[in-house]
Amino acid sequence: MNITGIIAEYNPFHGGHCFHIEEAKKKTNANYCIVVMSGDFVQRGEPAVFDKYLRTKMALMGGADLVIELPSVFAVSSAEDFAACGVNLLSRLGAVTHLCFGSEDGNLEGIQAAAKILSDESPDFSARLREGLKLGLSWPQARNRALLSMDICSCFKEDSLSRLLGSPNNLLGIEYCKAIFRCRSTIRPVTIQRKGQGYHDKTLESGQASASAIRKSLLASQPEKKARSHEDCVSWEPPISLSSHIPPHILPLYSQGRILGPEDCAGLLNYRLLSLFHKGEDLTAFSDVSKELADRLTGQLLQYEGWEGRIRQLKTKQYTYTRISRSLTHILLEITDAQVLKAKELGYSPYARILGFKKEAGSLLSLLKKQSEIPLITKTANASQILTEEAMTLFKQDLFASHVRQSMEAAKYGQTGRNEFNQPICII
Repeated sequence: MNITGIIAEYNPFHGGHCFHIEEAKKKTNANYCIVVMSGDFVQRGEPAVFDKYLRTKMALMGGADLVIELPSVFAVSSAEDFAACGVNLLSRLGAVTHLCFGSEDGNLEGIQAAAKILSDESPDFSARLREGLKLGLSWPQARNRALLSMDICSCFKEDSLSRLLGSPNNLLGIEYCKAIFRCRSTIRPVTIQRKGQGYHDKTLESGQASASAIRKSLLASQPEKKARSHEDCVSWEPPISLSSHIPPHILPLYSQGRILGPEDCAGLLNYRLLSLFHKGEDLTAFSDVSKELADRLTGQLLQYEGWEGRIRQLKTKQYTYTRISRSLTHILLEITDAQVLKAKELGYSPYARILGFKKEAGSLLSLLKKQSEIPLITKTANASQILTEEAMTLFKQDLFASHVRQSMEAAKYGQTGRNEFNQPICII
């Protein structure tokens, strides 16, 4: 049996994701497709535009057979940790044969060559990396500079290495392959060349629009505050301009979503920063918060800004927008360096929380129950009975992140009426 894994955010789910799932199944001759998906916060360091349950339903209707939540500690993390968590989770399920990811070049040989160097991290490479950092480059820039100076060009045509390292999906593919090397996984990587607009393109033109462009359109046309319970659909229809980019059977689900963007975090963040300062807490305890960032945050604490404004306050040449956004989200969600380290010691994901599956994939679920080396959580209320104390602490962080999102939904749209401690999984 071939079981293909996909690591994704689906923020939000669109036609390109349907294409990816379909092609992944074809290319690997897969019997089933398992998606490991970010929960209510994503790698950019902001809330997902739709909640994880609606995005799970979209994924299942779009071709996935089973959806598992990527633990929140690593969902809001660097590409390296995001990929490492996803790969380790899929590997520990004990049944996944392939990992399929999109890339701009579709050059698996080149991706694996770069991944091999990064996974070994030789003294020569480390020295070149440190040299770039001393020059004042950001960590991603210094790493790319070091890779470009290494002798791996036999896999590439002229200038293709620079193009490989300058494309976000290629870089994430490198991290997936690096994680496979490091955890000595038997999972075979497969890549599909990405079609449509670029990852960061924010325009809705012909061809498949990027998730960034779709989010921009959604945030610009947010529904009015009318719903009074989570079961009520918000009186809103997605923009007509999205209809050519979203599969027809998925598009109606968009009208059920409670849209959130980074600015919806601003009020909670300001309160959280004030509270930490009042208690004399050390901000550097939070993941990705350096001494420099902590000092700048403290110095401008009372200069109240929205989310984007806070990032502008902290932006320097060495800190990317995403790095700062993740740092702020770690403070908001109380994700500490100690917590991240402990999660890594536990193998990144000491459990697999199932968010949803198709009825016809019952045999897949039965197989995973037999093969998985980590507990499968199908009922959150039963988690404490099957998880160790340390794993339960990590799982409670996922629940907390979702409750934080729900508090933002409640402030914006009205009462949500959801309780993560007894939330049922999605079955279609």
